[in-house]
Formats: sequence, structure tokens, C-alpha cells
Amino acid sequence: MITSVHNKTIKDLMKLKQKKYREKYYLVESKHLVEEAIKAKQTDLIISTEEINMGVENLVVSKEVMEKLAFTKNPQPIMARCFVQKDKKIIDGKRYLILDDLQDPGNIGTLIRTALAFEIDQVILSKQCVDLYNDKLLRAMQGAHFHISCIYADLKEIIPILQKKGVHIVGSALENGKVIDIIKKHDKMAFVLGNEGNGMNQKIIDICDDIAYIPISTIESLNVAVAGSIMMYYFHK
Repeated sequence: MITSVHNKTIKDLMKLKQKKYREKYYLVESKHLVEEAIKAKQTDLIISTEEINMGVENLVVSKEVMEKLAFTKNPQPIMARCFVQKDKKIIDGKRYLILDDLQDPGNIGTLIRTALAFEIDQVILSKQCVDLYNDKLLRAMQGAHFHISCIYADLKEIIPILQKKGVHIVGSALENGKVIDIIKKHDKMAFVLGNEGNGMNQKIIDICDDIAYIPISTIESLNVAVAGSIMMYYFHK
């Protein structure tokens, strides 16, 4: 059992709490996320406060060390070191979710979970979106990212590439938009969702094939995760 936070292995694991050190690995916390990581074969090290056999190397640490490694104040006694996704390019699919500068980890987490539920093939995040391995986002995704391809890209470059592949790009905005139910369903589609406060960037709106909005009453707008979930459900392949 490792009891010192000054142990080299522990120091290396502690670094993974900072984005600049997460080139190959990142940490997840909680039994559920560890089990999802094992199921997806995305971890090579389980950290726990007692010996366990989950088919992966087990590093046993003291409660005090676990508290230092964990992101939450009252952590579960188990974590895992996971592999950063290697996907960097567009995959050949029929449905894509594109996130344009979203900042709220809860919204992105909900959208990625919903994307998995509605058979989205790939999630494409702009480079200004929150880091995929941010601890709040990891908790919000609840392991969904282990089972769906997620990449970061320059949307002004990636959208034309998708269009050349026959993907119909549907943005989301009220101004100059069409009611969602008059937009034709295409074999290949991508749905673009904009920043929580500012919406989609105008340069991204300009290169979309269609702009859709969801008609509502009483309130001014829907939360982006709710609106995106409705879009994915409506155009579910």
C-alpha cells in the first residue's frame, strides 16, 4: 500500500488532474466510471484503498492518498487511469453532433450521453469547447465517451469536409431558421449546437445547409442540451 503523496507514481497520477499533462492518460473517479472503463478496455490501472481483482493492474493506496488524487471532497475508494482517445479524424458515419464553443460541462455531458443513446456516430467539438477530460464533464458523461468517438476540430474546416462526404449540416438558431419539422431527413446528417450564451458563430451558421429551430411557447428559449436532444431524437436514423 502506498501511503505517501510524495511517491513518484502518485506524483505522476496527480499531474493528470491538470490538462497540460493529459496527453496519454486521464483519471476517472467512482465505481461506475471504473467499470465502464474496464468494459470498454480503456484503462490499464485501477487505484483503490483495498485490494481488488477487476482484471487490471491494481494500485492500493491509503485513504489520505486517495483524497489527494480524487476530484471530489468525499471520494469513492476507487479510481482508474484511462487512455486518452486516439481518434483525430472524421469517421465514416451517418449522424454527427457538432458542438460550437459550448462551455458548460453538464450540457456537453448530457449531449454526449444523448448522442450515444440516439446512435450518433461521432461527436465533433470545436477547439474552444471544454476539455473532454475535465472532471466535471467526465462525471456528466457517466462513461458515455468510452463508447462513442469524440474529436476536437476547427469547425470551419471540418464542416466542408463533411459536406463533401454528402453530410447535410443542420445548424440551430432562431434567426432565419426553419421550423424543425419542415426540414427533410437525409441519409447523412450533422447537427450543430451553439454556445450557451451567444449561440452559433455566424461563420459557422453561414456554411450550414439548413438552420432549424424548435417552436416553443411561454419561454424564450430551451437549454442547449434539451434542444440538441430533441434534434437528435427527431432525426434519429
